[in-house]
Amino acid sequence: MRNAGPVLAVLGLILALWYAGAVWLNAAWTYDQASRNGTEVTMALLLSDTMAQERPVLPPPHQVAGELWKGLTAWAPSSKKSLVYHGLVTLTATFWGFVFGTVLGCLMAVGIVRSRVIELGLMPWAVISQTIPVVALAPMIVVLSNTLGFGERIGVENQLVSKTIIAAYLSYFPVLVGMVKGLRAPDQMQLDLLKTYGASEIQTFRLLRLPSSMPYLFASLKVGIAASLVGAIVGELPTGAIEGLGARMLIGSQFGSPIIVWAALFAAAILAGVLVVVMAGVERLVLKKMGMAQ
Repeated sequence: MRNAGPVLAVLGLILALWYAGAVWLNAAWTYDQASRNGTEVTMALLLSDTMAQERPVLPPPHQVAGELWKGLTAWAPSSKKSLVYHGLVTLTATFWGFVFGTVLGCLMAVGIVRSRVIELGLMPWAVISQTIPVVALAPMIVVLSNTLGFGERIGVENQLVSKTIIAAYLSYFPVLVGMVKGLRAPDQMQLDLLKTYGASEIQTFRLLRLPSSMPYLFASLKVGIAASLVGAIVGELPTGAIEGLGARMLIGSQFGSPIIVWAALFAAAILAGVLVVVMAGVERLVLKKMGMAQ
């Protein structure tokens, strides 16, 4: 409870600012309607109307919460109106993008730590790749994926392939940086000690470098899985997808319904939080299994 106080205080401040912003931004519609009807805008009318508009500029928290609850509970998870259904569609691309991004990041990290030539050849390009805006890169990936028919060759939808590539693109870099830092965590005295025991490079990697890298790896995996979710959502925007949280946001924007956009946004935030919590649980189990304090 001692730790909950500051969190609740910040949450209360955010809600207060949010409600104040909703009144301010939605007031223009209220005054416009009052002017057309020849009525006077009182404070009671202003507060009640700005809190219940059908297409508000900024939906108040209770409207977003109501739409989110309806999207999660009003329909069966298999219904295309359900946010659970759209969340599962996005989660599929997130998972595969995270898997491929993690494998790519780990392989590149091992190569960089093992060889100075690979480090000089790969690391600058890895850094440069992250300076390219993903919103500019995503349409090119979608076009290439559809043109080359990657999905058709492996028996899946091309949209899933393009979303997976974008998700992997965003998730591999945090894993790469964290894994490089972790594999280089052992100091020279530890490395020299293994050499005196006659340990090979593979044994040194397995017995020293890999265990030392685990805390760094899991810290980067938490960032990577959240980045993968962002990539999956961004990948849904230029594909013309009608399924997924990103598609739900786009549809809400096209139909002029900010409440739908905000509900999908919060659904994505909840999904990201769940994924990070799951990753933290996996971290505790792995480190405990390895006998490392956590």
